[in-house]
Amino acid sequence: MTTILDLIGNTPMVQLQRITAHLPENIRIHAKLERFNPGGSVKDRPALWMIREGIDQGLLTRDRIILDSTSGNTGIALAMIGAALGYRVRLVMPGNVSDERKRICRAFGADLIFSDPLEGSDGAILMAREIHEADPDLYFKPDQYNNPNNPLAHEESTGPEIWRDTEGSLTHFVASIGTSG
Repeated sequence: MTTILDLIGNTPMVQLQRITAHLPENIRIHAKLERFNPGGSVKDRPALWMIREGIDQGLLTRDRIILDSTSGNTGIALAMIGAALGYRVRLVMPGNVSDERKRICRAFGADLIFSDPLEGSDGAILMAREIHEADPDLYFKPDQYNNPNNPLAHEESTGPEIWRDTEGSLTHFVASIGTSG
């Protein structure tokens, strides 16, 4: 049976036409459309990798709650994946994240805790750490900022997809990086 998790990855890649019209014909620029992941962002891949690795290592069990800090996209991905796999999810977010992100996370069933908006993401990270340290047996904390599976998801899936979709003709790569996932 296909689940929403089977739709993560293998996102389309398109060649940009208008923006490159002034360039020589042999120069092509492509864009990987990660927003086509079911959670709407590139963060679906690393969130799934971190959750699967947690399950495989026995760190995420049915009695534990997935807990992490987020400003939005990773939280949406964790909430979606948690809902699909039947895990409870608790997210710590700066109080000033958009209402849209809050609603999406709640729609997937996540419990939300808000940190001081003036402390930004750092405040959410610290609060999530404190919650985890207060009861480590209750939570599985993927820790997107320090988890090697965060960037590994792209090394193992996104990168090979790009190589495949360009038929190995890739010469340059540009990406924005936050948590490396």
